Amino acid sequence: MAFETAPDKAATASAEEEFQKNGKARSVLLRQSKIVDLVRGQGFVSIDALAQNFMVTPQTIRRDINELSEKGLVRRYHGGAGLPSSIENVEYTTRKMFSLAGKIQIARLLARHIPNEASLFLDIGTTTEEVAKALLDHDRLRIITNNLNVAVILSENEKFEVIVTGGAVRGRDRGLTGEATIDFIRQFKIDFGIISVSGIDGDGTLLDFDYHEIRVGQAIIENSRKVFLAADHAKFGRQAMVRLCNIREVNALFTDRMPPPGMCEMLAAADVKLYVAEEPLQNDLEPAGGNPPKRKDSQSD
Repeated sequence: MAFETAPDKAATASAEEEFQKNGKARSVLLRQSKIVDLVRGQGFVSIDALAQNFMVTPQTIRRDINELSEKGLVRRYHGGAGLPSSIENVEYTTRKMFSLAGKIQIARLLARHIPNEASLFLDIGTTTEEVAKALLDHDRLRIITNNLNVAVILSENEKFEVIVTGGAVRGRDRGLTGEATIDFIRQFKIDFGIISVSGIDGDGTLLDFDYHEIRVGQAIIENSRKVFLAADHAKFGRQAMVRLCNIREVNALFTDRMPPPGMCEMLAAADVKLYVAEEPLQNDLEPAGGNPPKRKDSQSD
């Protein structure tokens, strides 16, 4: 006869404590993500307004603002939070986690629009790294990238041919930039150029922080038959210093939420296709500001 022993009380208590801790951490991350959205939408938000909005104490909001300021996501002011710097990007580890659920959904949606046996450029960025993961089930892709993280991810599929550009390696995100990178890219004419950006201005200008990275992006655009832009909703209205091009110059935008009305009109006028991903997976951290529209592969033609 088999006997079932009672679970260890200490282990059970520890598991419950860990579960509560993780739940609290997710709640804090979600609130902080929404704070960033509010700051970007309004330019400045007071501590009192945020405390009322989230129904927490001003002390809690101050802690949130301090943490977000340390990560470079907002700028701390007396009495509130404002827009972050337009000349310096957020650290790679922070960018990798921010709006992660949205990036995953964008990547899966974009991957469905890449046929087997196609050739691709994938540039530097945490969103393009998620795209690389979403492409792993494809067959016989040929990929050129200046992102060593992307190269490592895609090399898991033995049927892929992965080509890494030359150039100087940036230690912070393992990206390759410089004249050697640009010269290498110019040797090819590729089916799809998949790019990401740090910000999208209200007039449709695609922005980034690094001049050298921008020049690589421009080379990818010039040498791709179709250009797909992957950008989560937090990029709309985000400020950065260096101009890549206008969004009218890409063939399609893949995002996780419907862009502002003016941007939608601009995309339609320029015949840029718009694809909005489904709402985030329940097991992923929800992006700031709630769920995106409940729709499948929303497309604006």
